[in-house]
Amino acid sequence: MKEIKDQIDYLTTLVTTNRVLRFDEVLQQRTKHFTVVLEDLYQKHNQSAIVRSCDIFGIQDVHVIENKYVSYMSNQVAKGAQKWLDFKMYDSINHNTQACIDAVKNSGYQLIVTSPHVDSCFLQDFDVTKKTAFVFGVEKAGVSQQMIEQADGFIKIPMYGFTESLNVSVAAAIILQNVTERIKKSNVAWQLTDFEKMEIKLNWLKKSIKNIDLIMQRYANSK
Repeated sequence: MKEIKDQIDYLTTLVTTNRVLRFDEVLQQRTKHFTVVLEDLYQKHNQSAIVRSCDIFGIQDVHVIENKYVSYMSNQVAKGAQKWLDFKMYDSINHNTQACIDAVKNSGYQLIVTSPHVDSCFLQDFDVTKKTAFVFGVEKAGVSQQMIEQADGFIKIPMYGFTESLNVSVAAAIILQNVTERIKKSNVAWQLTDFEKMEIKLNWLKKSIKNIDLIMQRYANSK
């Protein structure tokens, strides 16, 4: 931890005070209590919009499964949000969905699939106190059968019109806004640990400075 702190102290001299203060402010609202899983989305504006919502509502980690489709990010839609999040990619040839399921569950998350077509819990009744990975599936078809069979539960947004489903990015925004607002009113320790904040802050500082490799080499030589 001391090494990370020393690097942070060194790099903060190379950025503005306002930027450092902004990092600290945002980190206070970041969480790993919730995470998001994107399974095989192919429309880049949907993935980009979800990533933007993750940043806005304080979700730090995003898991991206690539089976049939390669994920793309539209900076025009994401507005640079992808720069501040941590992505865990599952893009090998085989078993991408299973690899993600195993990784998420081994990290202590329950796997909750968003679907209006199964015996789902309504969003307002969902228990936000448990560590949860919310899964959003490919447009039209939804999540895979493999994901459904291994899910720990299902969640749906109440709908009162003729249409049976929401655009996936809209559904993600509604769910993330709801659960993050409610967790902040609970007694759950939802915020990042001090060590997690330091790791992320160091990463953000590095992304904010040009020629960072050269600068870090200069830092190493000074030790």
